[in-house]
Amino acid sequence: MSAMFAVYHGPNGLKDIGTRVHNYALILHYGLKSDGNKLTNELFFDTIRVEPKDDLIHIRQRATEKEINLRYYEDGSVGVALDETVTAQDINDLFYIFGTPNTFEDLSHTAEVLNMSINRSSFKRTSPYLTHPVFNIHHSETRIVRYMKTLENKDISLVHSMIPLGSCTMKLNSTTEMMPCSLKHFTDIHPFAPLDQSLGYHQLFAELEKDLCEITGYDKISFQPNSGAQGEYAGLRAIQCYHEARGDKHRDVCLIPVSAHGTNPASAQMAGMRVEPVKVKQDGSIDIDDIKEKAEKFKSRLSCLMITYPSTNGVFEETIGDVCDLIHKNGGQVYLDGANMNAQVGLCRPGDYGSDVSHLNLHKTFCIPHGGGGPGMGPIGVKSHLAPFLPGHPVVNPLGQNSKSYGVVSAAPFGSSAILPISWAYIKMMGPRGLKKATQVAILNANYMSKLLDPYYITLFKSPQSTLVAHEFIIDVREFKKSANIEAADIAKRLMDYGFHAPTMSWPVNGTLMIEPTESEDKQEVDRFCEALIYIRQEIQAIEDGKLDIRINPLKMAPHTQEQVISSSWERPYTREQAAFPAPFVRPDTKIWPSVARIDDIYGDKHLVCTCPPILPEYTY
Repeated sequence: MSAMFAVYHGPNGLKDIGTRVHNYALILHYGLKSDGNKLTNELFFDTIRVEPKDDLIHIRQRATEKEINLRYYEDGSVGVALDETVTAQDINDLFYIFGTPNTFEDLSHTAEVLNMSINRSSFKRTSPYLTHPVFNIHHSETRIVRYMKTLENKDISLVHSMIPLGSCTMKLNSTTEMMPCSLKHFTDIHPFAPLDQSLGYHQLFAELEKDLCEITGYDKISFQPNSGAQGEYAGLRAIQCYHEARGDKHRDVCLIPVSAHGTNPASAQMAGMRVEPVKVKQDGSIDIDDIKEKAEKFKSRLSCLMITYPSTNGVFEETIGDVCDLIHKNGGQVYLDGANMNAQVGLCRPGDYGSDVSHLNLHKTFCIPHGGGGPGMGPIGVKSHLAPFLPGHPVVNPLGQNSKSYGVVSAAPFGSSAILPISWAYIKMMGPRGLKKATQVAILNANYMSKLLDPYYITLFKSPQSTLVAHEFIIDVREFKKSANIEAADIAKRLMDYGFHAPTMSWPVNGTLMIEPTESEDKQEVDRFCEALIYIRQEIQAIEDGKLDIRINPLKMAPHTQEQVISSSWERPYTREQAAFPAPFVRPDTKIWPSVARIDDIYGDKHLVCTCPPILPEYTY
């Protein structure tokens, strides 16, 4: 939205908006100062600080009457910040609040006002900005809508087909859940609005916290972290503060399995911990002997264990309770990464089997959309002994007087609170039975797909006891590099021709694909994706049998764009139909065309391009 705001208004439009805001601030500044109020800042853009001549009690009363929130400093001064929504009437209301007889209409053309402008100071901007053509051509609603549509047409999303990214939980974001995000009573409130003006939000926070505690088995939730990684950092800092409060400042060792999410060791390092890796067995499970050895070796310095359940290999590990007990026995805490919570809701609770703290990816398990990079929510749940050490806030402290917080992890006390109604609505609409069924279907879908693909691809890790997977699974495609010169990236690119986004590539095991269907996909869509993978396996077989060229074949040349397929020149040793319509379900009327042909990944990774030429041609509509 921010990007399109800049594209639509362009440099001139943004300057006009900024100039208007600044001029209104100039009028307010001049009007208050000329009436005897002291202004503490002579250089400003949109915010002024006033030492009022009038009594603060009267100012507060009149501000309440006009429903305007001001900032009241401890020294008795008052802060006023304007933006582009402010009108002439708002300025007159502010004059009234400060007891000033001046009006916007009287001062709007006063020469002294304009003399204070930034444009007449040494701070005037002289360098160009937003010079790229895209910021200088789409300045009508018609053009901006068409431009956004051209960008949308280049993306594949859940409106087209399932997105099987393992560990990403790309589930349905339902319309009903999303509706509050565009309702003004949710969107137009300031993060630091007085508590009596945000009672609805605080009721939502309380209900969502209660529900999440019930789901996870934790005692307290902090909504402040804005991502899973921020949640990890916040949780680890809470653990460190807990140890310090007990006089155990020396506890700084964090045990992390080698199969963990990459953010785990990064967060531990940021929290000042020393990371010690824990081995993983051939079947993907944690090496109990190794973790026991290291827990005892670092007993006096052990801070915590970071672990994911089900594991990042897509397996429920039956030893999870024993592992938690082992860490506690040696003086440590257990941080359970909540990335795979979609396999637990309604079936088991981290707080019951030994975890002390987890972050919850609301943008995964609890339906907040996160494709394209945002927005995320990574609140953390903790057991009661860690609650005093959750993130605080200097303006609105969620913990009140009981806080022993180390500080903040994001600017707002409740994080990106405007998207919390999505998760609240999801939980309320699903209810306990619905949430449990969603988890069961997510696990069922993954196991169905694993079994269906068994004759064609090896599922790398399964539970040794049940031979089942959790809510996601890893298929091993490394053998195809030897037999057909085909790698995971080739399969991922070929899936584009079938109308699918790729699974997670080469993580947590290099050269593999990790698939997570979620509960949102029905059997028809799951079958369609599996059918695409089966067709691709047959193409690999054709390469192995010499029926397709090992170097120039549909996988090595994928994806195939519309421009390539309709070109008058086609010199490849396979047909256009094989390239663009490789399966019966890929039909001309529903075909999703890749917008970019094959790129050289290795070359791109090694050759950074530091310029930004025009990305799209200048369309004339």
